[in-house]
Amino acid sequence: MASSGTIQSLQRQHPLQRLSSPSRGFSALVHSLGLASFFFSFKYMHENPNVANEAYGWHFQYLTVIGLTLATLTFTAGLLADMTLSARLFLVKNLLSVCSAPMEVLISILYWGIRLIDKRLVVPDWVILPMHADVGFHAIPSIVLLIDLLLLSPPWTITVLPALALSSTIAFGYWFWIERCFQYNGWYPYPIFEAVGFEGRIGLFALSAVTMALSTGTLKWLYGRVNGYGTSAKAQSRPGAIKSNGNI
Repeated sequence: MASSGTIQSLQRQHPLQRLSSPSRGFSALVHSLGLASFFFSFKYMHENPNVANEAYGWHFQYLTVIGLTLATLTFTAGLLADMTLSARLFLVKNLLSVCSAPMEVLISILYWGIRLIDKRLVVPDWVILPMHADVGFHAIPSIVLLIDLLLLSPPWTITVLPALALSSTIAFGYWFWIERCFQYNGWYPYPIFEAVGFEGRIGLFALSAVTMALSTGTLKWLYGRVNGYGTSAKAQSRPGAIKSNGNI
């Protein structure tokens, strides 16, 4: 028969979850540091205005800023869960993570990959972005969300088709949004959108949708490699399910 300590441990977290979360220890530290980085990124935008500040759609024309906002909501829910030990807030954090983590991985892959080819395709001439701000916008969010997923979260249960549907909705929803902004502003947030033309944008957003879906699958696989998925327990409940991962 399992000891009372083991039973309490399983009540606090999913059997595959590596570290205790929500908790006021390491989990709260990760979420606090992540939110501090996100705050300084928003602070940089406020203190260094550019053309986007006066444009239709503001900085939310940028997928980077949309992803940063979603990451902020994810970690805010995570920190509140840590402070209150609320399983419901933990559930919210994990559900948001299914969207925010793959999106931030997509942003990092696309941004740094295209930037290596030609920086001018992703950074307009009128944008001045020092390296510390660049890393804060385009690297740290994906890093801290990856830490949260691998160490502080139960396994995802989303499958291929729902992942592709989610990523397609985000990709083509964003396309509709930037085309609307273009109608008012006369310019695209990323120069590559204008450089590739209409057909190129179709291909670019389709590729982005597939890449985000693949990143979801890759993150699930990586979670298994780190936490031993399939060796001792299976992910049978939704991410952060209250009955599986904590007390109400």
